[in-house]
Amino acid sequence: MTPRSRVLDALNHREPDRVPIDFSGHRSSGISAMVYPKLREYLDLPPRPVRVYDPIQQLAIVDEDVLDRFGVDTIELGRAFALEDEHWIDWTLPDGTPCQMPAWTRPERGEREWVIRSASGRVIAKMPDGAYYFEQCHYPFLEESVDFNRIADALGECMWTAIASPPGPLVAGPGGKERLREGARALREQTDRAIIGLFGGNLLEIGQFLFRNDVFLMMLAGEPRRAHEFLDKLVEIHLANLGNFLDAVGDYIDIILFGDDLGMQSGPQISPKMYEEFFKPRHALMWAEVKKKADVKIMLHCCGGVRPLLRHLIDAGLEAINPVQISCAGMDPGELKSEFGRDICFWGGGCDTQYMLPNATPEEVRHHVKDLVSIFSPGGGFVFQQVHNILANVPPANIAAMFDAVNS
Repeated sequence: MTPRSRVLDALNHREPDRVPIDFSGHRSSGISAMVYPKLREYLDLPPRPVRVYDPIQQLAIVDEDVLDRFGVDTIELGRAFALEDEHWIDWTLPDGTPCQMPAWTRPERGEREWVIRSASGRVIAKMPDGAYYFEQCHYPFLEESVDFNRIADALGECMWTAIASPPGPLVAGPGGKERLREGARALREQTDRAIIGLFGGNLLEIGQFLFRNDVFLMMLAGEPRRAHEFLDKLVEIHLANLGNFLDAVGDYIDIILFGDDLGMQSGPQISPKMYEEFFKPRHALMWAEVKKKADVKIMLHCCGGVRPLLRHLIDAGLEAINPVQISCAGMDPGELKSEFGRDICFWGGGCDTQYMLPNATPEEVRHHVKDLVSIFSPGGGFVFQQVHNILANVPPANIAAMFDAVNS
């Protein structure tokens, strides 16, 4: 089977010839740029310049030789862009490793910290010395007087929506849609891996990004009419962007990825009732629009203990859930597979990155992965991915043991 057909079989609940593997196919299946050179050295692969694909989380672009070594079946649409040296600037990772950042990011040195500014010059992200990631430091709608007609402007002043991975601004402005289409077409012609197109379309999270978590959660509970007004305006923006995105790349991608972290370690952030009222109809609207415009699979990146919401997400049209955070309340792998395995693809859950991957021995990692694969893979409906990104403190031997165990 080709990698693409292998992934599509799994998404269609057919067992492929082997378990498909995702590694760096999106911004939550990647690897810290700080550990990536150590992994290459462990694999006895030649050194390569480290390019930081995601400036906030500082994730590395994973090179073809590593993808081939681990039998990876996916690739992210952004890999078609920022291919020239002019698209990158030199920087240094927190551990002193030289790297390159997207040229449009341009972190600036502050007092005992790094900062990133929006296009207007406002500091929207900070990374204090000793930290490994940038953190949001500005919430555009935190003040009491808010104009919901300014949502699009506010997104440009928010860390999570203003700091872009490739293609970023390379497809902005006049002719951007055509550049996006041509990049997607070129990638389709160059690879037989399944192509994931990152869209976003976040709802709960955008409210939290703009208002701050506590303020938006209080709005949902105490000012439902205002929350609906905000979400209606936001969905208008998402639907317009979704149409443009799929017009450009719908013929060239296999999976479209939405995002909304609805869960916490202890369970959902919101009740099923609140999800039904505020988010389910809007997810259903966007996901129905996807099916009208393109023959692609719909995946949601959704961290945390979201089992009480899974049936609603499936009813809304979701086809794959990621990262399947098995260390959270209610996320028992066997129970998830038994209850939902015929209706949704589990894209993740293949290795616990919170406790197991950084702390266990390689042999323990192998047993852990093989146990999880034996639970999730029967009957299809499973794409292997570790639970979220591989962090900077993970031993390279454990990374290799994890991927090598998937189909051994």
